[in-house]
Amino acid sequence: MYCISSFKKATLFFALTVFLFAGCKKGTSNLLTDSDDNGGYASDLSRIELYTDDAISLCDVAGTYFNGQYMRTTTDSANPFGSCATVSYDTTSGPNNVLIIRFGSTPCVCLDGRTRSGDIVVTYSGEYSDSLQTHTITFNNYFINGIQLTGTILTTRIDTTVVGNWYYQVNVLDTLVSPTSSSTPNGYTIWNATLVRQWITGFTTASRADDIFSISGWGMLYRADFHNYEMAIATPLQVAMGCNFIESGVVNVSGYDGNRILNYGNGTCDNQAQLNITDTTNGTVHVYQLTLTP
Repeated sequence: MYCISSFKKATLFFALTVFLFAGCKKGTSNLLTDSDDNGGYASDLSRIELYTDDAISLCDVAGTYFNGQYMRTTTDSANPFGSCATVSYDTTSGPNNVLIIRFGSTPCVCLDGRTRSGDIVVTYSGEYSDSLQTHTITFNNYFINGIQLTGTILTTRIDTTVVGNWYYQVNVLDTLVSPTSSSTPNGYTIWNATLVRQWITGFTTASRADDIFSISGWGMLYRADFHNYEMAIATPLQVAMGCNFIESGVVNVSGYDGNRILNYGNGTCDNQAQLNITDTTNGTVHVYQLTLTP
């Protein structure tokens, strides 16, 4: 009797232990558990890719409209800058030409509604629009919407044979520097990527508002909370200069917390994205709607 009673007690204890452990185990009904998944890297990628493409676009405008003219003030009605910038062109600094877009030290609201200050500098040889021409874009105390953009962007036009289908190879290592806070201990978001950038609409007008670009490729996103994410673009991103968010495209995301699929939508300019997370315990795909921050 003693042995049987002890066995029953041991069995009951084991069952109770399993029940308590299962009750305390983290549920899998909601895998959107931290700020990285909850719009964090989705917002970071949207913001830094937009600002990167914006800088390239500004250089293309300066190279197209102001190449060869020294200190052209952008105040005439046909220019794409408005009254915020001047453009200087220097052919005396050695083998390379230098084009500088100066927004001044005081933040200025530009035609697209974004605030800018500081300088964007692009160096190249030959003519700006030459095929296979590499442009090196750097920044001097440059801010857009109160966030500093630093680093280097290399663009190479690799196909000019199709009118209106300008096609660039882009190698980017740039950084957004924002005020530090408890959630962003180092204040830096870094984008290191190899991309293909195709100009799909707006190339026939002087306005940048109708410019839309298709972005494909791969990169690493280093967040300000020290978490890093590999971003492989599965469906090209659509970046419009008139929108503050990536409009469409699918990105395969991998990082310290596993693999995700990030979907920016169908081409509508909004602050919404969708994140798919697969529960590794049972294979269930959880779908979450994200709200992006500009």
